[in-house]
Amino acid sequence: MIGSIIGTGVFALPSALAPYGPISLVAFVAVTLGALALAVTFGSLSKRASGSRGPYVYAREAFGEFAGFLNAWSYWITAWAGNAAIVVAWVGYVEVFVNTGHRTGTSVLIALIGLWIPAAINLTGAKNTGAFQVVTTVLKFIPLVFMASIGLLFIDPDNFGTFNASGQSALGAISAAAAIALFSYLGLEAASVVSGRVREPGRNVPRATVYGTLACAVIYILGTLAVFGTVSHGELGASTAPFTDAANNIFGGTWAGDAVAVAAIISGIGALNGWTMICAEMPYAAARDGLFPGAFAKLRGAAGVPVFGIVASTVLASLITVFSYTRFEDVFTKIVLLSVLTAVIPYLFSAAAQLYWLLVRGRESLSKRRLARDVTVSALAMAFSYWSIQGSGYQTVYYGLFVLLLGLPVYVWLKRARGEFGETAEASASVDPSAPAPETESGGRAPETVAGPHRAPRGDHSAPVMELNRINRRHHD
Repeated sequence: MIGSIIGTGVFALPSALAPYGPISLVAFVAVTLGALALAVTFGSLSKRASGSRGPYVYAREAFGEFAGFLNAWSYWITAWAGNAAIVVAWVGYVEVFVNTGHRTGTSVLIALIGLWIPAAINLTGAKNTGAFQVVTTVLKFIPLVFMASIGLLFIDPDNFGTFNASGQSALGAISAAAAIALFSYLGLEAASVVSGRVREPGRNVPRATVYGTLACAVIYILGTLAVFGTVSHGELGASTAPFTDAANNIFGGTWAGDAVAVAAIISGIGALNGWTMICAEMPYAAARDGLFPGAFAKLRGAAGVPVFGIVASTVLASLITVFSYTRFEDVFTKIVLLSVLTAVIPYLFSAAAQLYWLLVRGRESLSKRRLARDVTVSALAMAFSYWSIQGSGYQTVYYGLFVLLLGLPVYVWLKRARGEFGETAEASASVDPSAPAPETESGGRAPETVAGPHRAPRGDHSAPVMELNRINRRHHD
């Protein structure tokens, strides 16, 4: 999970936050508290919903299939747009060694290579993907831990500059900086998305979500503080590799900065590797439920690889990367804000789903103290999600709403193909039990994604059983 959260985003974040000044560190602390509220919420949600689906299934079970579709669509956009942002930051560190003049055409070529290497690794199967992730996660921690510890000893207060350099009000600056800082925590829900591939998910997913977020929070805040204090404010705003500049300023020369750049490059590839897998997991689950095009649910080869999801997401990430390099000057910030907005929508629905369950069913299974605590946490997670949307800015909300609503024609097409109008009783409760599990090319069944406790057993198509399920649901309600 940490491998998906920590990518080159955190290595580029100090430069993106520099226009706001040190007040952005206040925003970082606020975002960390919100991220922890979301992490606890996702940990609780994952205990009630098994299978590899994360925010998609939480929204679907609470609010119906259309909400589930919108969340799957929005999260899918987050995944491949986020890959575009990661690769832009990754290019900044690659260009410490090559294309130091930052020629646009060469930068685009490097970015495309960075996107397609992880895609090629994912196409070989989950085993290779996981092994690669472990190696890159270990290596990426070295420079981050160094800056978050030893780097603090070299802070020069004169480097911080004006506390609020944005020209906005303090609240406005914090809100805007927070929207950018949240990008560094995207992926905190990753363990719940791929929980179907995790051992003992009921125990390990909540732990990985909360403890992983805590570990990242400590490294992020202290590391960003060290960079702000070792690189002058003017230099930091123009830097494409801020951690490299910080290391060079600490040790003198370029060898330390080069070492940090290598670690950042490895970190970026590792994050892209993890997010490429997530790009395929969410639409795969939704496609199994008939809420995404069927091509996303087809697995290939003995390893059961969702080839279409991997390739389609990487193509889209490539397109938005090329578009951004040729249309925007602050490429990283523009893509980051879009990724954050489309991620916050599933976060908001997930927090709402948790709050809804607590208010309706929580009293039956939780003590008053536990219920009060969980209601408070989920309400804070919802409030934080709304605040993050507000801080994204009008232009980002405009583009984000536009790409979100592009999913409506897709939903109409899927419902027409199924011959449905409105929400059927079976669709609102579970997947059509008569739908066969997709098969791999080698003939094996795809991994099961369980919709919830009321899902009819696969292969049991009898009307009496479906009627019994409906009676049970009325009894529980």
